Amino acid sequence: MQPRASHLPDIQKTPDERGIDIDEVGVSNIRYPIAFPLRDGGFCHTVATISMRVSLPHYEKGTHMSRFMIALQEKVDVLSPSRVFDVLSELLRLLDADTAYLDMSFPIFLKREAPVTRLAGLLDFECGFKGVLKKDGTYDKVVEVRVNAASLCPCSKEISAYGAHNQRSRITIKVREHGELIWFEDLVDIAERNASCALFPILKRPDEKFVTERAYDNPKFVEDIVRDVAVDLLAMLRDERIRYFFVSSNNFESIHNHDAYAHVERGELGSLLSGFSHD
Repeated sequence: MQPRASHLPDIQKTPDERGIDIDEVGVSNIRYPIAFPLRDGGFCHTVATISMRVSLPHYEKGTHMSRFMIALQEKVDVLSPSRVFDVLSELLRLLDADTAYLDMSFPIFLKREAPVTRLAGLLDFECGFKGVLKKDGTYDKVVEVRVNAASLCPCSKEISAYGAHNQRSRITIKVREHGELIWFEDLVDIAERNASCALFPILKRPDEKFVTERAYDNPKFVEDIVRDVAVDLLAMLRDERIRYFFVSSNNFESIHNHDAYAHVERGELGSLLSGFSHD
């Protein structure tokens, strides 16, 4: 006969003598279904990669890893950003922690029509969400999008007789919400309209002519991209729709063996999100 769980030693709760609090401990690389509302109605169903952590006081040897999965499974069948608070609350209760963290990253697929032929297809965008909850009820969150777009070098256009070199730009936007829901699609739109040209899933020859000429008529350095995105995000900051933003662009060079990078960061990130990564 197997012993009951209540009769087994709980090593995690044994004392630790080193006197070191652990900022975050938990589980990572969880794959879980997620559904979130779209700006124009309906839902996008996808799969997220999730990390959940809690703070651990210096006097406890370890946390209970199984309780993270219990909190997730008991609170939601399909996770959504609106349910993150519920999962974090359950983590605080089950693990008797002062602070709980949940991060998730996932692809979304949005319909895009070619600019001339109007042929439609789905384009993928990487999105992310981070929520932090303290025992006193303080809650904070950050949303993120990563958008691929096209850029064309203004210097190359100016000095070359036969064209200009272009790059694919990976634009990252992260914002700390201020109560109001920030749609992922709004952030995608900001990134796309401030590049030299957006990308499309299907391009016929008339479309290819349009996008190459559009980029040529709208050349941008990596510095131009992050500054133009920042102008839009600063307006949201002034209107108090957000408390903080981070924007970066990594331009994957086509004629150099290196890439070009720039970022702009403004506002208050908040102490709960102090470990927030700029990756």
